[in-house]
Amino acid sequence: MRGRTFRPATLAALSFLFFAGMASLGGCKSASPPGPDVWATVNGKEIHRGEVEKYYRTRVSPEGQEPSQEESLTLKLNVLDELIKNEILLERAKKLNLEASDGEVEDRFTELKSPYTEDEFQRQLLKQGLTVQDLKDDIRRQLSIQKLMNREVVAKIAITDQDVSDFYNANKAQFNVAEPTYHLAQIKVTPRKDPQIRNRKNDDATNDAEAQRKVKMLIDKLNSGADFAQLAMDYSEDMNTAQTGGDLGFVPESALNAQQVDPSLKKAVVGLKPGQVSAPILGRDQDGLSYHIIRLISREAPGQRSLTDPQVQQTIRDTLRSRKEQLLRLAYITVARDEAKVTNYLARQVIESAGKLPEAAKSPASPREEKPQD
Repeated sequence: MRGRTFRPATLAALSFLFFAGMASLGGCKSASPPGPDVWATVNGKEIHRGEVEKYYRTRVSPEGQEPSQEESLTLKLNVLDELIKNEILLERAKKLNLEASDGEVEDRFTELKSPYTEDEFQRQLLKQGLTVQDLKDDIRRQLSIQKLMNREVVAKIAITDQDVSDFYNANKAQFNVAEPTYHLAQIKVTPRKDPQIRNRKNDDATNDAEAQRKVKMLIDKLNSGADFAQLAMDYSEDMNTAQTGGDLGFVPESALNAQQVDPSLKKAVVGLKPGQVSAPILGRDQDGLSYHIIRLISREAPGQRSLTDPQVQQTIRDTLRSRKEQLLRLAYITVARDEAKVTNYLARQVIESAGKLPEAAKSPASPREEKPQD
């Protein structure tokens, strides 16, 4: 049913929690930065080139094609804009005494590190060009901003029974199931490197042997009672569903019969009972051969779903909550930005140079040749 495919807004990747938009230009009148490596200031706090370059490197695949000058500058402006927004929100969190404590940071750090050996963990950091302190700083920022949003946005959302009833009456056709429908979730593992992987652990199998070891680890964790959605967010290599716990939404039976669907996947789905998880399935999709672990959340018979159905009510509440949260979050960030004193020197210099590489961004080494900064 279409109404149930809506999902609440989720947290983004560890380093950046909010939307990447066009960089603030502040104004066209030239202003000299406090130093050559200062690319922006937020209420007097400097954001340096090294920090932008560090996170820029996590967005560019070392194996992929070198970005053009325009593409590189656009991405750096977006990274800088995210850092500006995060700094604004972090300052607000501090003023409201919502900054994450050292204990909270250490607990989250331990949680992120626990699936890896020390060597594996250090390799993951090296691959991202980050240090342990970088990661802890990101964790503190993430937790602090999350606390701020919970207090200033989430806590102000209220969905009434009348809201639910009004939505149902206005969208009744969405709850008329025309054919048997399967609510599915998946964890996907590919035997190849993918620069677009965006799971919470940035975990990516690069060959078949690694993929098989990863799949076995996931099955062992599931058999030990691990939460499927959490594992999907941590390890799934499907960039479209990892952030929502692998949720594929409601899939009509006819879609399982589509020519592009691997027959082994359909057979596995049809044989599952609600709540069950399939054995690993090696199937072919649009990306090539991949391993899939499928969970059947529920199976829906055809017919009109009534408002008294608990799942219908929950779906409507999730939909309305997601809409209101997105609206309030955007409004809150916009107001916070308006009230802050921000100067984006890099953006100004891009304008002044008519889109050419500004002096502040020039370097004898390309971004891939530069060493990560601590």
